[in-house]
Amino acid sequence: MRKTVKFGGSSLADAEHVQKVVDIIKADPSRLYVIPSAPGRRFKGDVKVTDMLIKCFEIQKHDSDQGREYFKKIEERYNEIIRDLGLDFSLDNEYRTIISRMEEGLSREYLVSRGEYLCGRLLSKILDYPFLDPEECIRFDARGQFDENLTYAAFEKFSGMEKFVMPGFYGANESGRTRTFSRGGSDITGSIVSKAMNVDVYENWTDVSGFLVADPNIIDDPGSVREVSYGELRELSYMGAQVFHEEAIFPARSAGIPINIKNTNRPQDVGSWILPDDQITGKHAFITGITGKKGFVAMSFEKDIGSDRLTFGRKILQV
Repeated sequence: MRKTVKFGGSSLADAEHVQKVVDIIKADPSRLYVIPSAPGRRFKGDVKVTDMLIKCFEIQKHDSDQGREYFKKIEERYNEIIRDLGLDFSLDNEYRTIISRMEEGLSREYLVSRGEYLCGRLLSKILDYPFLDPEECIRFDARGQFDENLTYAAFEKFSGMEKFVMPGFYGANESGRTRTFSRGGSDITGSIVSKAMNVDVYENWTDVSGFLVADPNIIDDPGSVREVSYGELRELSYMGAQVFHEEAIFPARSAGIPINIKNTNRPQDVGSWILPDDQITGKHAFITGITGKKGFVAMSFEKDIGSDRLTFGRKILQV
């Protein structure tokens, strides 16, 4: 058994949560490929590291001295984790490299992706796992779109690696420029790695015990979904469910790799399994889940021989 394990920002927000992540990985020798997000909120009103980096970039554009000063707040987020865990190393070299790039002028995507990069470096040192930078193998085309063919070809060079830590969320184009997925894109990285390394299971760790039937902010104590198909989760994610990035379905689905959504705070819980239709074993509920999204409209039209009318779609959309 070989697994990819991706941990979201809420699972890496502070030293206590990072220790839980380390314990989870060490508890199962099959957890070989580790994909971290950037640290999330530690408490209500806190700021995610990715949002801090976005702000840092905006400050840096107008005042480089103030940009470097603000970056110290980001350094402190990681230094606090290192101190609280009593670790005997630092990320000072990594900070200096980033600051040097800031002084030279850097892209927004490069700076915004440093949250995952630093978290990957941190976990690599704690776990004593090799660090694999996604810029080495996750490829984007000239338009900034994920390039599947180039990516899996690049991964062949690393197919013999028995384990590694790879930061989520970003990669690079052929010229070496850092490119990112949309927010929450570490889920996509985990799915890509799962397919590239031909694992048996992709575990996606978050702060809930799987996929809930409805939004707990709206419905009190909604139940969890034990099993859901790739297609069902794709639809629910696309229409507002936030547990799993909608685009992360595709690599795992194409390779037939089951996805297990788990709770970092309750690792003993089964969580939710995302499976091919023919692997759904339990009795399927009449309604899998309920979700919503503001500004979202879905329309369905039915007309006899409608597909034979070349102007059918255009006339509908012009209404």
